[in-house]
Amino acid sequence: MTDFSTDSATRPHESGRDSRVTQWLVSLPPTLFLLVFFLAPALIMLVASFQYPGEFGGLAPLFIDGQANLSLETYRFFFSDLIYAEIFLRSFLVAAATTLICLILAYPLALTIAHSPKRHRDLLVLLVILPFASNFLIRIYAWIILLGPANLLYTPFAVIAGMVYVHLPFMILPLYTNLEKHDPALLEAAQDLGAGAWTRFWRVTFPLSLPGIWSGTALVFIPVLGMFAIPELLGGTGDILIGNLIKEQFLDNRDWPLGSTLSLLLTLAVLLLAGFSAWAGRTRRRLA
Repeated sequence: MTDFSTDSATRPHESGRDSRVTQWLVSLPPTLFLLVFFLAPALIMLVASFQYPGEFGGLAPLFIDGQANLSLETYRFFFSDLIYAEIFLRSFLVAAATTLICLILAYPLALTIAHSPKRHRDLLVLLVILPFASNFLIRIYAWIILLGPANLLYTPFAVIAGMVYVHLPFMILPLYTNLEKHDPALLEAAQDLGAGAWTRFWRVTFPLSLPGIWSGTALVFIPVLGMFAIPELLGGTGDILIGNLIKEQFLDNRDWPLGSTLSLLLTLAVLLLAGFSAWAGRTRRRLA
């Protein structure tokens, strides 16, 4: 006689074990990818930031006569010169201005797409991502041609315009994805309670769209901080940003320790901002 009670007792245990194995198999490739292509380069940059520059560029040997050839010189150099703080501040201001302008432009467009008939939404989304079909540099050189006759080339306006043009779709898409999921019944209920259009927007639509706003802000703000091609092609000598400075240290000056230091400090600043945003979001949800 078969003992069904034993089979039924062991079956959930085996199912749970199979589920864990499946999770490991699914999560292992992306985990290895992150370790190899993110953590390992970050550790290399960390070590390089404490090394001396090589005699002909690059890095000096890590060990000399069996002793580690490390120094805090690049960090002392960074914190002793206010020009680096000024460039960091300018980069954050440009990133903040670009993000704000993208949000102002993207929100009504994303709202329009989300409220348009379903048969038109795919076409409208396609038009949003259509610029990605052409090469990035081709689009930037088109802006050079457009801004040249208006004498706006090599100005802060040109840099901001180029940044907004390139990153605007990254704000539109997460906003549209969020707004499309809103339940129309909530707006109808607010209207039945006497709320006007403006009140319905601020009390219902806008709070529900905050996750999309935060996602779009991250997708715009972080890449703009490290962008160097647009300021180099559209900006002047006074519009150098932290991305340009890092590129110059690695490719022009061949001062890899200083370039590594700047990269690490930029990464740390981005992580701090991301952590603060996550903390602010959790605090707001608890208060709500």
